[in-house]
Amino acid sequence: MAAEILPQPQARKPCLLSKIEAFQDVVSTAVIIPKEDGVISVSEDRTIRVWLKRDSGQYWPSVYHTMTTSCSCMSFNPETRRLSLGTDTGSIQEFILSEDYNKMTPASTYQAHQGRVSVVLFVLEMEWLLSTGQDKNFNWHCSESGQQLGTYRTAAWVSGLQFDVETRHAFVGDQSGQVTILKLEQDSCSLVTTFKGHTGNVTALCWDPVQRVLFSGSSDHSIIMWDIGGRKGTAIELQGHNDKVQGLCYASHTRQLISCSSDGGIVIWNMDVTRQECVCLIDPRVAGQRLVSEV
Repeated sequence: MAAEILPQPQARKPCLLSKIEAFQDVVSTAVIIPKEDGVISVSEDRTIRVWLKRDSGQYWPSVYHTMTTSCSCMSFNPETRRLSLGTDTGSIQEFILSEDYNKMTPASTYQAHQGRVSVVLFVLEMEWLLSTGQDKNFNWHCSESGQQLGTYRTAAWVSGLQFDVETRHAFVGDQSGQVTILKLEQDSCSLVTTFKGHTGNVTALCWDPVQRVLFSGSSDHSIIMWDIGGRKGTAIELQGHNDKVQGLCYASHTRQLISCSSDGGIVIWNMDVTRQECVCLIDPRVAGQRLVSEV
């Protein structure tokens, strides 16, 4: 059963704090710099910009860098200030930002894929750089040596990727609507299980390591919460968008899920309430077992 948004009297609404309007092309992705009044943006005009809030209250670029090719995705690690950028040509380029975020220095380049990089994710605890591309390969590299450690061929183009450090499980969502869980080792990986609840492409994934739940968004307009840690196979469907879900973010301290969609809407979900379970499909290779019982 789906959980649907119902209008409530005097419902709280998000308050717009700032808006950055300085782009001539589509903004591919953007991240907030933790503990800083700053934003990093990647645009299809091939620019990487670091925006810092000035005394005037306006955001101005402290770094403005033009790439030789368009960037398709980004991963930023605030502890090391490492910026990993996936490109349309299949390479991943890494930069280190200075402490004051006024300078960006090239660090490494990985020839990771034969086509456009769809997702890139840097895992500091493992010193791994995970990536997926339109070549249907899921790869992981050692960020210290730059060497490729392993690869896994997916059935469809991957559009969502998350990683759990404790179990070394990678969650891979693809264009067929399926989510695959892989157990990664230093130079190999094994299939844990797959599950499917969407009728459209998986467009976004979000992992909460505290509650151990995985959220998946889809082009079918829905979001599914998969209870990985509960070992009961629970899946909750959330319906609140009228178009493709584009992004997901989970605030564990308030137990709120934030989702955005191509319909232009942003929805904040209170996940600290009881909801009813929906019916989803489990890989027949693990039939008879509870959903992701190995996790």
